[in-house]
Amino acid sequence: MRMRKKKWADPWISEHGDYIFEDPAEMKGRWREVYGGSTLHVEIGTGKGDYLNEMAAMYPEELWVGIEKDRSAAAVAARKAVEADEPDLHNKRMIVNHAEMMEEWFAEKEIDVIHLNFSDPWPKKHAHKRRLSSEKFLQMYKRLLSDDGVIRMKTDNKDLFEDSVLYFLNNGFTLTDFSVDFRRKEHPEDAVTEYERRFMDLGQPIYLLCAVCNKEK
Repeated sequence: MRMRKKKWADPWISEHGDYIFEDPAEMKGRWREVYGGSTLHVEIGTGKGDYLNEMAAMYPEELWVGIEKDRSAAAVAARKAVEADEPDLHNKRMIVNHAEMMEEWFAEKEIDVIHLNFSDPWPKKHAHKRRLSSEKFLQMYKRLLSDDGVIRMKTDNKDLFEDSVLYFLNNGFTLTDFSVDFRRKEHPEDAVTEYERRFMDLGQPIYLLCAVCNKEK
């Protein structure tokens, strides 16, 4: 569900350009040089920022960058981070823009982990090409991922998950982990967001896959 537009969002984003970027082309190939971090994680579709903020707190030695196209949602996520952690924001940043532009912000093989959490399923067939796990995006991710790079995808949508398994396999990826009920066991290494918790409380399964790319394909 799209968030209602917040009047304060655009001014807040403009005032906090040191944390939330609109077009960080100058950072291409320099993310770890500037901010450090042993591993560069990029979450596409950050929403209100719960996952990004919690994982950055759990893994302070790693660098976390969130991408969110909805300006109101991005502003909410960024404000949570700034108000909770300022001035200690050393290992996380946000981008408010469309993920299609990732190759303008990240160099080849720069990203270690891409997170796709509860992405829009775009259920109508004519819109499947807009899915973040579709062929267009997977080919882009393949260029941006490091040689040992991983994509982690979680969703509550069975149709999206089933289709995505085929997208990955048909685009030169190997699945390294796979679950049709990820939260049936405790996973303290992976943050549970408020959105995810709602589905868990309803008894709905959380689907997960992890994939690595076969660079030669």
